[in-house]
Amino acid sequence: MAETLNISNFPEIQSSEDNQKIPFVLIHGWGLNSAVWQPLIDSFTDEFFNVFNVVTIDLPGFGMNVKKEIRPYILSNICQRITDTISQPAIYLGWSLGGLVATEMALKHPNKVLGLITVASSPRFLEEISQDDGPNLVCWPGIKQTVLNAFHQQLKVDIKKTISGFLKIQAMGSPHIRQDIKRITTLVFQQEMASKDTLDLSLQLLESSDHRKQLSAITQPFFRLYGDADSLVPLTLIHISEPKRPY
Repeated sequence: MAETLNISNFPEIQSSEDNQKIPFVLIHGWGLNSAVWQPLIDSFTDEFFNVFNVVTIDLPGFGMNVKKEIRPYILSNICQRITDTISQPAIYLGWSLGGLVATEMALKHPNKVLGLITVASSPRFLEEISQDDGPNLVCWPGIKQTVLNAFHQQLKVDIKKTISGFLKIQAMGSPHIRQDIKRITTLVFQQEMASKDTLDLSLQLLESSDHRKQLSAITQPFFRLYGDADSLVPLTLIHISEPKRPY
């Protein structure tokens, strides 16, 4: 029997009617867990819950699934574990690394994905420098390799401090930065931290994954959200990563 992942449903008390609703699946980003979705879930109206059954799922090795690690830690294996867990076709919303996972779900398991939403995510997270059009010319905006290398090095020293620093980056540009950092930190650290190996391997997914040539193959409704103060996923990606549909 395939191993499944732990999930949370909202509303928490499920009835037979909830089985008729559309699953709305939320996938967190790197270093985080499903607790970060609580403020969003709290904002949903009764009308929203009348239509959707909200599901949060921790990636393997994170949050409620911290003991459910997988090897190799690759997108296809993560998505297989999700499809083994959530049988109904669903709308998937993924933040950052969760956006990569949700995109892979849409590409490799299209019958399970009714719609795709990505938040602060990119088909290619790593910055690319052109070698042909002049020195140090950025041909794809993204996270600098030096920044990712620094995260890998910091994880060797202090996992909690590394994640705390990453959370501060998430709140940069907010008019309520101190309150936001405090709230998101409290939410994330209420669950057990992922291991260094899981954090390293999942960070490597951000470095190596590249969906740019595959975006045009996505046939489901696809909505991408970006932050105008995001220092890791630049706003300029809105224009250069627009998928060219065949229709």
